[in-house]
Amino acid sequence: MQPKTTRRTFLKTTAVAVAVPMVIPRSVFADAVRPGANDRIGLAGIGVGRQGSGVFGAAAGDKRTNVVCVCDVWKKRAVEIAAKYKVSPENAYQDYRKVIERKDVDAIVTATPEHWRSLICVNAAIAGKHLYVEKPITLTIEDGVLIRKAVNKTGVVFQCGSMQRSMVPNYLGCKFIREGRLGKIKEVIAANYETPWLYNMKAQEIPEDLDWDMWCGPTEPVPFHIDLYTPRANPGWLSFRNYSGGEMTGWGTHGFDQIQCALGMDDTGPVEILVEGDKLDPPTYNEPESAKRGNETCSKPRLAYRYANGITVYLGKANTESNRGGGIFFGEKGKLEIFRNSIKSNPKELAEDWLKENQDVKLPGHTTDWIDCIYNGKLSIGNLETGIRTAGICHTLNIARYLGRNLKWDPVKEEFVGDAEANKLLRRKHRKGFELPAI
Repeated sequence: MQPKTTRRTFLKTTAVAVAVPMVIPRSVFADAVRPGANDRIGLAGIGVGRQGSGVFGAAAGDKRTNVVCVCDVWKKRAVEIAAKYKVSPENAYQDYRKVIERKDVDAIVTATPEHWRSLICVNAAIAGKHLYVEKPITLTIEDGVLIRKAVNKTGVVFQCGSMQRSMVPNYLGCKFIREGRLGKIKEVIAANYETPWLYNMKAQEIPEDLDWDMWCGPTEPVPFHIDLYTPRANPGWLSFRNYSGGEMTGWGTHGFDQIQCALGMDDTGPVEILVEGDKLDPPTYNEPESAKRGNETCSKPRLAYRYANGITVYLGKANTESNRGGGIFFGEKGKLEIFRNSIKSNPKELAEDWLKENQDVKLPGHTTDWIDCIYNGKLSIGNLETGIRTAGICHTLNIARYLGRNLKWDPVKEEFVGDAEANKLLRRKHRKGFELPAI
């Protein structure tokens, strides 16, 4: 970021390399480094597979960045992605700690499976590394609390991968509702996102150069299977409870993010989770099969949540379900639906006239906005709090579905009200050697 000799000197006084142990002492807290106008950002990628390679590529394509290293538990992939950006194999790692301890890494793009997000985010933020993190940014409510503490401590710029916030139609649709142009909102319809289920498949041979123990990370190790390792396969890790919040977090963090934004709730959340039906008894997949059976089972019981202002969001209602990337908003003046990169209304003139009126609105790309904010110190469009709050909705909905009863939620304390059983599900134990550091 700064001329080489100046930058090295500066980093020696402001950043401390992270040691190998997972538990990091308070003494290693670093401050985020803000680049000068002519400095390039030292960029790294952690988890550069299906989603990560594209997001990392977008950041690496910015002329203000310089790719320093790459990390992926599959060595072959790490080396291939590194070579794409003219980085030597020696700078392609399988252990994320080697990325974080490097003083020439200023910013990290990470798109690992969800069970890895908190450990990487907390340790990277402690080390003063700016973060672009694929959504959902947490696997539990506790994850969000700890990431917030680490980010606030060091002042790093955090961008949640809620990329629809950087799409002009979505931005304008949310703004339309937030400014009251639809009138008082009566109710909102979201998609009926599915809760994850359980995994117990037989072992397959671990591919060469894949560090499977590192992939399991904070979770208890299980036998390798390609239909666990792959995000969406038969069915893939995204459907299994130990590694993900299911489609509730997979797609739900897109849809609920738009609802939060449109209703002006980015820094808070609901006060009540409503359940209609018996509690979920999630199936266990012992053999590879499509997600169809699991999704059908785990879309029940029906759920809704209510904000303190009385607005209720239904996950489908009376044979009506929203698209997965947004929501349907019913107001005094009509209906507006936010999709991915588009909006429509009834009467249709509401959306059409609004888009025409704002046809000159431009937004930077999602990674561009993140890099802009690293330079100017402003709040990113998908900042940390928006990501924490949206993921939190998903987690509380999944918990309510598992327990099969209505729950009261305190969005300030970020815990259930008077329900010890539900509150036990707000956190998960990390296995030895992969514990979260104390902050």
